Amino acid sequence: MSGTDSSLPADSQLPLTSPRTPRQLSFPFLREGSRVWERERKPPQPGELPSPLPTKRTRTYSATVRARSGPVFKGVCKNFSRSQGHGFIHPTRGGEDIFVHISDIEGEYVPMEGDEVTYKVCPIPPKNQKVQAVEVVITHLKPGTKHETWS
Repeated sequence: MSGTDSSLPADSQLPLTSPRTPRQLSFPFLREGSRVWERERKPPQPGELPSPLPTKRTRTYSATVRARSGPVFKGVCKNFSRSQGHGFIHPTRGGEDIFVHISDIEGEYVPMEGDEVTYKVCPIPPKNQKVQAVEVVITHLKPGTKHETWS
């Protein structure tokens, strides 16, 4: 007989690996339209939209709880597109404009440029480097502009 035991299955002769050894997953394609799977990461540009868009519906419970318990900030609506479903708020304390999604706006009016708002912030995954506005409430409508309602 040869040096191998024929009573053992063939796969038992493979080298043993630790169950804690990380396994690498490889996907045959990149997910279309998402910057999450891009191979070359470039730094986010000001005013660039996050991808995939974080919404109230896709936010984790823990992130929602943290946002609700956070401080309230004031700002002015820089722009908002109802058809695209998002816009940006310019904070009164200064700094970079903050992304706001249509699902995070409270109240009956669609925000327009120049409206004063209050909001809380929530980090945008996956790296939590930027924040988005949540629980956005229009406090003062810009005078002289016609505001649309959601319905």
